[in-house]
Amino acid sequence: MADSSSNPQINNGASEPPAKEPSVAESIAAAAGPIIVFDNVSISFGDHAVLDNVSFVVDRGQTLCILGRSGVGKSVALRILMGFLKPDSGTVQVEGKEITTLDEEGMQEVRKRITMVFQNGALFDSMSVRENVAFPLRERGALDEDQVQQIVDRLIRMVGAEDVEESLPASLSTGRRRAVAMARALAAQPEVVLYDEPTTMVDPIIARRLGTIIQRLKRQLGFTSIVVTHDMRFAERLADSVLFLHQGRAAFFGPLKDFLASPDENIQQFLTLDAYELPKV
Repeated sequence: MADSSSNPQINNGASEPPAKEPSVAESIAAAAGPIIVFDNVSISFGDHAVLDNVSFVVDRGQTLCILGRSGVGKSVALRILMGFLKPDSGTVQVEGKEITTLDEEGMQEVRKRITMVFQNGALFDSMSVRENVAFPLRERGALDEDQVQQIVDRLIRMVGAEDVEESLPASLSTGRRRAVAMARALAAQPEVVLYDEPTTMVDPIIARRLGTIIQRLKRQLGFTSIVVTHDMRFAERLADSVLFLHQGRAAFFGPLKDFLASPDENIQQFLTLDAYELPKV
């Protein structure tokens, strides 16, 4: 409930509707300081500069989409955030804490706040869908089995996997595996979720469902998301801000509407090629 003393209203005798309560996402986004800061991050593999002085920030409760052609370092940025790769230079902060100098034990603490949904799902092959989703809850150890099962039920319903909950991951389509991976990621109760090309090799129905889930998590729970994608239509549904990578550099960082209106030749070429459809025969 908002404090009326912090939002004084002048009573001029007219009847005014009550002020709209902020959503969870809006309240979290209003918290001081961004949750993630990339500052002049560079990394090379051999002689190839993958990221070259790339900078961006992600505010709490917001969704950043990282766009660009294949091989420009989109997924590398996520792996740096997870601590799987260390940059050659620059700093990366999560909630004001520098993470590039942390050892593996320190990164384990960071990964309690940030989780990643990989392209291949990274599910345990020998476990059923249900057991995969339950794994992070049991590992945390704070819940009894009845509570674990109740949460698993909700997460499986959320991603539409009720009909495959006893199946093994190898029997599922790419889209189904990715949806289950999302449910397992959410079971870890993170603050930030990273999505690596969630719509690649996924049919349109599953892609729409995944997009709806990401939107719902932001709107209802205030989740912060970073989505690596090549799919501009998917990005337009989700993005508050866009990072466009070109030849290892941040060619654009800013609001979605400014990205769409940018006169930059490389951006317009990317948007044009993404919208291109083969002629019907």
